[in-house]
Amino acid sequence: MIKPGATIGILGGGQLGRMLAMAAAQLGYRCHVYSPEKDSVAAEVSAKFTCSDWHDRAALTGFAQDCAVITYEFENVPVAPLAAIPAERLAPGTRALEVAQDRLREKRFVEDLGGRPAPYIAVDADPELAGAIERIGTPGILKTRREGYDGKGQWRVASAHEVAGLRVPNAGLVYEGLVRFEAEFSVILVRGRDGEVRFWDSTQNVHEGGILARAFLPPAEIVAAQVPEARALTAKVAEALGYVGVLTLEFFATPQGPVFNEMAPRVHNSGHWTIEGALTSQFENHVRAICGLPLGDTATRFETVEMTNLIGDAASRADVLLADPALHLHLYGKTEARQGRKMGHTTRLV
Repeated sequence: MIKPGATIGILGGGQLGRMLAMAAAQLGYRCHVYSPEKDSVAAEVSAKFTCSDWHDRAALTGFAQDCAVITYEFENVPVAPLAAIPAERLAPGTRALEVAQDRLREKRFVEDLGGRPAPYIAVDADPELAGAIERIGTPGILKTRREGYDGKGQWRVASAHEVAGLRVPNAGLVYEGLVRFEAEFSVILVRGRDGEVRFWDSTQNVHEGGILARAFLPPAEIVAAQVPEARALTAKVAEALGYVGVLTLEFFATPQGPVFNEMAPRVHNSGHWTIEGALTSQFENHVRAICGLPLGDTATRFETVEMTNLIGDAASRADVLLADPALHLHLYGKTEARQGRKMGHTTRLV
C-alpha cells in the first residue's frame, strides 16, 4: 500500500488529470503533473509540475524519482520514453497504452478475447484502399490507426469516389463498416492490484460531431440487456492486460448484441457522473487502485442521472446553470472556449 502523504505522478495535464488530482488530495496524497504543455489545468490543482517534452529522459527520470506511483490521464502518451520509469511504479502499465494507441491492434486484441468489433480491414498502402471499401461496402468510416479521439482522425465515406487519390499515411488506416446501432453505451470498471474488479452502472451515451454530449441513467432496455455481455468482455480485457485502475470500453447496442467500438485505459468522460452520482467516483477509485487501497463501493445513489458536457461557449452560462438546484457544475479552468473544446460538465441528479 502506498500511504497517504506520498506523491502520485500524473502523465498529462488535462481535465482528467485535474479531477484525479482533486480526488487524490481528498485521500491525503500530493500530485506531481508531467506535461509538455505549459497551460495545464491539472497542474493548477497539483503540488508540483514538470513541463517538459515526453522524450526528455532526464526530466522523466527526475519526475519518476519524486513519485511513489505514476499513472496517466490520456492514452496517447508515447510509450518508448516511459522506459525511464520503473515498470512497477507505473499503473496501469505500458501494455494498455500499446494496445489502445493503435486502432488495428486494439480490434485484434479484443477479437482474440471473444469481442466483436465492426467489420474492418487494415489499409497499409494506397492501392489497398479501393479494395477495402469494395469488400466492406459503403457507407463506412475511414480511421487513422493512431492519434484519434473525440471524432478526430476519422472520416465517413459514402462512396469509393470520395477517397479517390487519397494517400495512405505510413502508419496506415483502418476502414470500418458503418454499424447500425440503437444506442451507444460504455462499461467502466476498476481493477485493484489484487485483481478485484468492480463496475459502475453503464450510461447510455449520446455523441454529437464525434464528441460525447450526454451520458444518462437509466439507459434504454436494449442497453441494459447487453451490459452483462459487455462487462464480461471488459473484465477479460482488464485481466489480459494485468490492468490496475479504471478501464473503459465503449459499445454499440445492436439487435445482434454489443459491438465493441474502442477502449480507453483511463478514467472516462462518460463516467464523470460518478463524482456525485455514485458512492465512490471513478477518480477516487482509480487513486485507490493504483495506491493499493481497498476499492470503494460503485453503487449509483440516485434513480436518474444525466451528465452533460459543456462544449465551447456553453460554459459561459454558469449563473443560469447554478440556479438549478438539481444541477452540479464542474468547470475545468480552461481560459479559451474553442469550438469542440470541453470546458466543463454538469450532472443532474434526481
